[in-house]
Amino acid sequence: MAASSDSSSAEQLLKTPLYGLHVELGARMVPFAGYSMPVQYPAGLMAEHRHTRAAAGLFDISHMGQLRLVGPDAAAAFETLMPVDVIDLAPGKQRYGLLLNDEGGILDDLMFFNEGHGSIFVIVNGACKVADIAHIQQKIGARCDVQPMPDHALLALQGPQAAAVLARLSPGIERFVFMTGGAVQIGGIPAFATRSGYTGEDGFEISVAGQNAEALARLLLAQPEVEPIGLGARNSLRLEAGLCLYGNDIDATTTPVEASLNWAIQKVRRTGGAREGGFPGAARVLAQLAAATAGAAGHTDHDTLKRKRVGLVALERVPVRDGTVLQSFEGKDIGFITSGLLGPTADRPIAMGYVATAYSEPGTRVQAIVRGKPVPMEVSTLPFVPTRYYRG
Repeated sequence: MAASSDSSSAEQLLKTPLYGLHVELGARMVPFAGYSMPVQYPAGLMAEHRHTRAAAGLFDISHMGQLRLVGPDAAAAFETLMPVDVIDLAPGKQRYGLLLNDEGGILDDLMFFNEGHGSIFVIVNGACKVADIAHIQQKIGARCDVQPMPDHALLALQGPQAAAVLARLSPGIERFVFMTGGAVQIGGIPAFATRSGYTGEDGFEISVAGQNAEALARLLLAQPEVEPIGLGARNSLRLEAGLCLYGNDIDATTTPVEASLNWAIQKVRRTGGAREGGFPGAARVLAQLAAATAGAAGHTDHDTLKRKRVGLVALERVPVRDGTVLQSFEGKDIGFITSGLLGPTADRPIAMGYVATAYSEPGTRVQAIVRGKPVPMEVSTLPFVPTRYYRG
């Protein structure tokens, strides 16, 4: 986890609108992204992880940043900050995006939704939100109205029974498919929901006015399928789904191509596309995309694309944690682990990390150096556990 553990700053920690409810439910609270957040409840991380995979788990993700970009030029302006297609995203649909710096490094990853009528709803990571909003304001504030939403909370209901739970409280919401959404009423509480999430399971993320957050959370927790889930299980669930944690698996020193996020760059923004380039670091990112394409054809340019994020499984039952050095079997340092644990559903040690491009093909054997001893690992395809997004 990328949480701060500085207990001396505990009194300065922010609290989400659900802080009192977490304490009431017996959560163990920890510093995370400047907030006091629940890492687990009395049932424990393993039980919470398994419950989310089997039924429905409720997550408080109100530490994340929410904002709107409003104006007729908002989509075109936002597109200048990212290598993704913003302009052609249809109203009612959501997309994954990447804010880049001038070197093509990832300042943050985010989700954005076209509300129609010149309004784009954006969700950014909690630890980055102050910097993100300042960056967006500085770069495109003259072209659209940047509206932070600090008075809103964000909940996630994840798991195979999430849709049934919400359909009971908000008839019609089950018609949303993955990466779509809109304004809803949940048990009479006005909210904005998208069918998306960070677990690999079907589920929804729900933006709600902070003053209504506790009422909504209690309503959801009153449903027999729903249990509260903390940051610990959120981390293990997202890793099994092969999803990046900002600050661990991606940061300002990694490009989208190095991070194996090529899928997030639509054709229209690539070389030869109708709106090729035009984003920060475009020359480097597009050159790396070309190298990755050549690599798929067996002609990798290792000078242009030196490393890649990969999935890894340990061939011994030894968890391999972030920061662990990866070596070839000849003892050459070739990379490092960015996230790793014993996957509760995968039932084996899993990890993600960066390796030299020559070692990035699935099936390649490497070794992790754990407490001075080599642990054999194999490069794996992602995700480690099949995703179950609902696409209709």
